[in-house]
Amino acid sequence: MASLNVGNLGDFLREQRRSAQLSLRQLADAAGVSNPYLSQIERGLRKPSAEILQQLAKALRISAETLYVQAGILDERDREETEVRSVILADPTINERQKQVLLQIYESFRKENGHGTASDDTPADADVATPSN
Repeated sequence: MASLNVGNLGDFLREQRRSAQLSLRQLADAAGVSNPYLSQIERGLRKPSAEILQQLAKALRISAETLYVQAGILDERDREETEVRSVILADPTINERQKQVLLQIYESFRKENGHGTASDDTPADADVATPSN
């Protein structure tokens, strides 16, 4: 895992909070963290866990992957792949079988274009139960 880049993360969080027109206290309340703790994160004094980053992302209405990238937890390429998979899996207008087919097609295109990794050996439906049909 990459080391956390808390300085850039704090600046990014502060900018996102201001863009959302939230006070430090409002964001802390919405994310379920203490006001002083959030202040320390924004000033680059604390390293938040992935769980805290997820809570902050939800409160800011941004993707958790965006914060993971800012914190150095996730590589930009990983974030893009994760977001594509998340959007497909979250789409309520298609059924589970269709989601799995889309994921398999997406993975095959990535491999074809030379973006395959060791983790691509894992089936696209490894983390989602597939229907028995």
